[in-house]
Amino acid sequence: MEHAQGPRSRVWVGIDTGKAHHWGVAVDENGTQIWSKKIANDEAAIVEGIGEALSLAQSLQWAVDIRGNSSALLLALLTAYGQKPAYVPGRTVHQMAGAYRGEAKTDARDAYVIAETSRLRRDLASIEVPAQLVADLALLTGHRSDLVADRVRMVNRLRDVLMGIFPALERAFDYSAHKGALVLLSGFQTPTALRRRGQARVEAWLRKRGVRAAGQVAATALQAADAQRFMLPGESIAAQIVADLAIQLLALDERVKTLDKQITEAFHTHPQAQIIESMPGIGAILGAEFIVAAGEMAAYADAGHLASAAGLAPVPRHSGRRTGNLHRPKRYSRRLRRVFCLSAQTSIVREGPNRDFYLKKRSQGFKHVQALIALARRRVNVLWALLRDGRLFTPAPPVIQAP
Repeated sequence: MEHAQGPRSRVWVGIDTGKAHHWGVAVDENGTQIWSKKIANDEAAIVEGIGEALSLAQSLQWAVDIRGNSSALLLALLTAYGQKPAYVPGRTVHQMAGAYRGEAKTDARDAYVIAETSRLRRDLASIEVPAQLVADLALLTGHRSDLVADRVRMVNRLRDVLMGIFPALERAFDYSAHKGALVLLSGFQTPTALRRRGQARVEAWLRKRGVRAAGQVAATALQAADAQRFMLPGESIAAQIVADLAIQLLALDERVKTLDKQITEAFHTHPQAQIIESMPGIGAILGAEFIVAAGEMAAYADAGHLASAAGLAPVPRHSGRRTGNLHRPKRYSRRLRRVFCLSAQTSIVREGPNRDFYLKKRSQGFKHVQALIALARRRVNVLWALLRDGRLFTPAPPVIQAP
């Protein structure tokens, strides 16, 4: 640990965060390192480190490189001490590191680069510790995303294994959206098993388990079974794997259903939930993801700032006589962009101003993705204005009365 004596007027502290420990470095107005310490990721050690840093100067500017679970305790304690840390993205740390002497990469050097970046730049975003509701929604929506990703992987695995023993049945259903097909696979996986049971008994077996259109499902399955009489190698083991995957998928669907209900209930307690949900294409799940991804709306001075955060505002790339070149920004919230693009795609299904705007762009020669992005950008303006004015969405624009 390095520690120069004597309090200063202002100090910049950079924290290189980690799972087991953090590393803090402080620099003064001249960029001279005056403090460096390894801090374990537990409350007592962090409180001790914050206390040492606070004794260095009257005013401190903190900066960290990670906004996640590994830094959650650190950020919460900094907030409790009245400190507002800034966020220095990892990409920025990597680029800034090349401006300093030496090629070594250590936690202490990264912390120094973070502190120096905070000292030199005045445009870094502050990190706000989320309120309890936002923290709850972040955990719930994050867990739901993990479960959905697991489901996609399991469906792909099920179809791949089933293709190896019963390709006709694999083609017969959309297993990502057909619950009855999954119930069928939990009991019957081979052509022989289906033919031996017969259509009537298979239908009765499905109906007993609450499958809708059990007769149609049974008929489709028996038709596929009649098309294949040859037994492929590994059929018995593959059938067990298919049945196991089908059972897991059915259980996973129930977990997602329960989680959706929990997210919906939590989202509806948000004071602006009704306004967000009034936008066509945004339901409780996407609304919850918007709250988590966007954070406090006070951080966005206008709709352009919100669009920029979502990666929907193009960035110019000019050089010399070359002007007018625009490209997608590299630094934006992928999650926030997903909310606007997915809701835009959902909104064009039904008649209304969203679909009209999309069709207008298509008539102007825009491709589907281009028209969808243009609609998403327009919806940013609308949603920002609704939240600013505290009013619900209406298909017709509000009448503005003259002063």
